[in-house]
Amino acid sequence: MEKPFDMFVITEEVVDEIRSHPTKPHRHVYEELLIITRGNPSHFIDFFEETLCAPVVIYVAHSKVHEFMPDKETRGWCIRYRNDFIRESNFHFYSNYLDQINFTFDPADCRQKIGILCELILSEYQENPGSPDIYRHLFSALLAKLEAEGKHHLPDEKESRTPVHIAFRNFLQILEDNFKRPLGVGFYAEKMNTSVRNLNLVCQKAFGKSVSEIIETRKLIEARRLLLNSPMNVSEIGYALGYSEKSYFTRVFSKKTGLTPTDFRAAMQPTPS
Repeated sequence: MEKPFDMFVITEEVVDEIRSHPTKPHRHVYEELLIITRGNPSHFIDFFEETLCAPVVIYVAHSKVHEFMPDKETRGWCIRYRNDFIRESNFHFYSNYLDQINFTFDPADCRQKIGILCELILSEYQENPGSPDIYRHLFSALLAKLEAEGKHHLPDEKESRTPVHIAFRNFLQILEDNFKRPLGVGFYAEKMNTSVRNLNLVCQKAFGKSVSEIIETRKLIEARRLLLNSPMNVSEIGYALGYSEKSYFTRVFSKKTGLTPTDFRAAMQPTPS
């Protein structure tokens, strides 16, 4: 993607084109945000597939392998942007800790605030594509609104300033620096000067997952990235992520994805777009 930002309406013509010429699972060199206001599209991402019910937001992080297939009634907007176009969003930050990010939102907002923001962004982008300041600010407002709508899936900006969410973000920063090491929950609790029990309570309240679940998810998301984007073999990837034995890494990976790392790599040979 040469442009830092692109946006288009998902019209009947766009849907017909996608359905007539379906693509294989592929990965992007940009972030993609799909705001679906009508229909029941199916979405496949990193080997997880589900049929969604509008109104729904779908976020696809850079390098994630995915395929979007609309039904005939699907309508909405598609926004694509590079990381350098806008500050890091909660969508981007939490994509390292969630297998997929999609959630429904209030139909009233679909018709009103979210729809108005999308129309304003598209209008400014089409009229002044070379002057991004206005549509960048409008896009920031849209992200903030969507993050608030997804507060049951992602902590919103207001919640992120509470003591629990501050502690949770601190944990994630420590995790990001250490998740490749073979460390247990006790290490993270000690680094945060708290007990394992209290750290689990923080993670459950902020994110709905235990500490060990978050650590494992982070490792396996990184494993999928390495399997798709690096020349390392399965043993090397497992070792790089703190698994001392290839068999154990394979067992954990297979339990999560339903495929061995080798089969996952073979099945997910995507075409960059």
